[in-house]
Amino acid sequence: MALFAKYLRIGSTVKHGFQAFPQLTTAKYSVYPPHFAEPVYKKQELDKLYESGEIENYKLIPFKAAKSNETCSIFHDPMVAKFINYMLLKGQKKLAREVLEKTFEKIKKLQLEKYNRETDPEKKASMIIDPVVILKKAVANSKPLLKLTAVKRGGSFYQVPVPITDKESTFYAMRWFVQCGREKDKSISFADFMATELIKASNNDGKVVNKKLDLHKQCEANRAYAHYRWS
Repeated sequence: MALFAKYLRIGSTVKHGFQAFPQLTTAKYSVYPPHFAEPVYKKQELDKLYESGEIENYKLIPFKAAKSNETCSIFHDPMVAKFINYMLLKGQKKLAREVLEKTFEKIKKLQLEKYNRETDPEKKASMIIDPVVILKKAVANSKPLLKLTAVKRGGSFYQVPVPITDKESTFYAMRWFVQCGREKDKSISFADFMATELIKASNNDGKVVNKKLDLHKQCEANRAYAHYRWS
């Protein structure tokens, strides 16, 4: 034990990134080399490649194997699967999937009630009934364009507005939905609250859209520190 502690101290003091015990750290390796391309498993995407003729460019390119949860089934949607992963708590994916199915059922009922009450044919035609389409539209309306990051200058930290990637903005939007659902009143079920919030967000309204607008206002207020991003 003393010898282990001795080598552990040596490994922690050696500079230039040397690690005495590499097996104690998480190895970030991939089974596939970097030149392997991501798999195309959706039938619609494959049809587009065949129609455009781009499939000829992929004949000699090695592809990674598709993951076990990636399927060409019409019932599989990547955004829905990602939203389920953000919802789950303590690995209870079955429960998260059931809650989202109840949310979709509630959205369908609410939208059908509005559709049947509406008398104007133009408004009826513009109404969205599909819960998956409403989810995608709600997430798209809740994506922020900027974020605040802390930058140290002269011994002080400044909140600097910086652009945000599409992947990170999707993460922010989905996380805000889940956070608002967990902060709701206990008398309301998670599925009912989430259904109402998704419908509001699809119409550019609701708590999550207000969170996005508040973040944009903070970025606008701190625009004087934007040059710290490059300095």
